[in-house]
Amino acid sequence: MDIKGKTIAILATHGFEQSELEVPRERLKQAGATVHVISLEAGEIKGWDKKDWGRPVTVDKTLDQASSSDYDALVLPGGQINPDLLRLEPKALSFIKDIFNAKKVVAAVCHAPWLLIETGIAKGRKMTSYKSIKTDVINAGAAWEDSAVVVDQGIITSRNPGDLEAFSAKIIEEVKEGRHVQRNAA
Repeated sequence: MDIKGKTIAILATHGFEQSELEVPRERLKQAGATVHVISLEAGEIKGWDKKDWGRPVTVDKTLDQASSSDYDALVLPGGQINPDLLRLEPKALSFIKDIFNAKKVVAAVCHAPWLLIETGIAKGRKMTSYKSIKTDVINAGAAWEDSAVVVDQGIITSRNPGDLEAFSAKIIEEVKEGRHVQRNAA
């Protein structure tokens, strides 16, 4: 599928799961999208690769430089560290909510649904996540299911790195469909 002309944000900070940033970024670029890695600070952020620190990734824009109106979709990589740090940052939470409230695609994998919980987006949605945060998702008012990809009105969730090809394909499909105007605000 071709999504040329679309611009997609990947919001991450130190401790993102390496593959959960890199695989969607590459698949989205291969589909023709412009992809920006957005973080709290300029420079590089360091990933987590399975059991140890991974490779650094260059930050394209800081949150202070980014505007939600410039993006057609938002991807939230997981890992335990990354979403836990981001959910403490008001600017990150505002950016996520702004993209969501503009009825754009929001995609979260692994532990990143913590960010959907923190922003109130999870409540009343069908979702999946990494199995260790299943109870968190349920307690936030979402209907959790054990599937590779779950989509609810443009909110895409996946469980783990083994689901990344399906996750990436679904992001491309949903971005191609456009805004989800029937979706309620958080």
